[in-house]
Amino acid sequence: MNDQEIQTIIDKAKEMMEHSLEHLHKELVKLRTGKASTAMLDGLLVDYYGSPTLLTQIANVSTSDSRTLSIQPWEKKMLAPIEKAIFEANMGVTPQNDGETVRIMIPPVTEERRKDLVKQAKHLGEESKVGLRNVRRDVMEVFKKAIKEGLAEDIGKRKEDETQKMVNQYVEKIDHIIQSKEKEIFTV
Repeated sequence: MNDQEIQTIIDKAKEMMEHSLEHLHKELVKLRTGKASTAMLDGLLVDYYGSPTLLTQIANVSTSDSRTLSIQPWEKKMLAPIEKAIFEANMGVTPQNDGETVRIMIPPVTEERRKDLVKQAKHLGEESKVGLRNVRRDVMEVFKKAIKEGLAEDIGKRKEDETQKMVNQYVEKIDHIIQSKEKEIFTV
């Protein structure tokens, strides 16, 4: 195994760890913290003439104020399917249709619900850390196999240490992200 192959393995591991962070960000945005965010509706599929279509492709989604989401479909016929999709998504909100737009009022979050949201955020953080550990395990196996096949042991150990340091950095980033989300959830 040459230096370029080793670097390729480390670069691929870093890319997978970055992907894990991006996924965590996307999942945390979906947690309802009492503030209206258009990201809450990311990935919501609406029945558009028989085919599931992303809400953002058939309507304009915006925030009217800090507690109200406004959804204005390009076609008025889509008001009912949008309402239905929101109900089926089980988001804990009730859409209101005024014939032009669908509005979603975000209710204030109770203290108990805030604690549940923090638990969910921490769980998402742990899932991300498990993903990092899986990447680390795979990389370590590659280096151990390479050592058995003739890679100098000191180089292999150095690359294993480098990988561990990289994992530690990403774990710290995840911890920081979760702490920020926790602070956001408890901010009234």
